[in-house]
Amino acid sequence: MENTGIWVAVVIIVFVLGSIFGLRVSPREKALGLMRDKARKMGLHPRLVVAPEWTNIPKATESRASMVAYYSVLLPDARLPLMRARVVDNKLELVHGDDKFKDFPIALKGIYAIDMQANCVGLYWDEESDLRATQLDDIKTLLHSLAEL
Repeated sequence: MENTGIWVAVVIIVFVLGSIFGLRVSPREKALGLMRDKARKMGLHPRLVVAPEWTNIPKATESRASMVAYYSVLLPDARLPLMRARVVDNKLELVHGDDKFKDFPIALKGIYAIDMQANCVGLYWDEESDLRATQLDDIKTLLHSLAEL
């Protein structure tokens, strides 16, 4: 009988401690949240979207598409042409759009594809490649430079 009370107390303590440790945010999730918040403050619009077929981003499973980060810049007065391009060997490979974007150099890491339409320029990006948010300024500069071409 004496041991039963101790075992019940140990099980309760382990259960409570497990619940507390389960509530902690992982360092990776915290870094992603901070990076997205910093991007919003800079005027970028980060969101998770289903990876479009034309980007050739591998699916999560055969029947489920992958979610990918899409960082964009809105240019209210712009009238941009439709352009879609994948990044292959650090250069743009056009899927649709004007040839002036063909072979445009992309020096940033983790970028899958870039699209442009009406008044928005955005890129599909692997956020895991830069959890310290060192590329955000360069991403914003790249998106603005593509809009000005």
